[in-house]
Amino acid sequence: MDEIAQPVKPQDFAIPAGVFAETVTEVQHYTDHLFRFRITRPASFRFRSGEFVMIGLPNAEKPVFRAYSIASPSWDEEIEFFSIKVPDGPLTQHLQKLREGDTVLMRRKPTGTLVNDALLPGKRLYMFSTGTGIAPFASLIRDPETYEKFDEVILTHTCRQVAELRYGQEMVAALHDDPLVGEMARAQLRHYCSVTREAFPVTGRITDLMESGQIFEDLGVPPIAPETDRGMICGSMMMLRDTKARLEAFGLEEGANNKPATFVVERAFVD
Repeated sequence: MDEIAQPVKPQDFAIPAGVFAETVTEVQHYTDHLFRFRITRPASFRFRSGEFVMIGLPNAEKPVFRAYSIASPSWDEEIEFFSIKVPDGPLTQHLQKLREGDTVLMRRKPTGTLVNDALLPGKRLYMFSTGTGIAPFASLIRDPETYEKFDEVILTHTCRQVAELRYGQEMVAALHDDPLVGEMARAQLRHYCSVTREAFPVTGRITDLMESGQIFEDLGVPPIAPETDRGMICGSMMMLRDTKARLEAFGLEEGANNKPATFVVERAFVD
């Protein structure tokens, strides 16, 4: 019998030192393996849009923690996450059963490389994502600083099936009416979706679309150039490797928080 099959209330196990215990305020399931949830935000918690944090559940004496990108912008009063569901994942097998009112543990220190400060100034920012890798970009495209730093923001999202695009599509559509960044998003944000295993207007891996030039033709922009373009990458290990190689072929160089350059990669993963 699995004694930790369900999320439990914090009184069942002591809350570890150095973590926040926050309450789930909303849960939405998109497919049988994708969902999002929102939790209360501690008054003292500060982060930069695009960063990730370690989260867990109060369902064991030593809870399992995993890195999750924060999908909400730094100004949001709550914290949002976009997650996969893995049947035997040490954390996700339990996380997917969350309900409103449940408790989520969150460590106090956010970090990450997908932040505006890690990039040199440029004209056009590409955000390359697959699956739940769109989460940090959901944060960044809702932050005014992103539009203040770049003239054009291109969010790419590649998934296996059309239904998996829904989180990003709904978010971008709602963003157009956002009182804070709506006007900037309508003028500067472009959302480019592709699917690899179903019929869709654009099909194929993002790296193939870059190599063939289709993405640039579809968007009506010139090929990526280090003088004008910047990149951020978040997705599977293979996608990170291949997209990084493609950007380097265009002449871009990888940067970091302590050494800004022309593209950055997030290497924190969720099982």
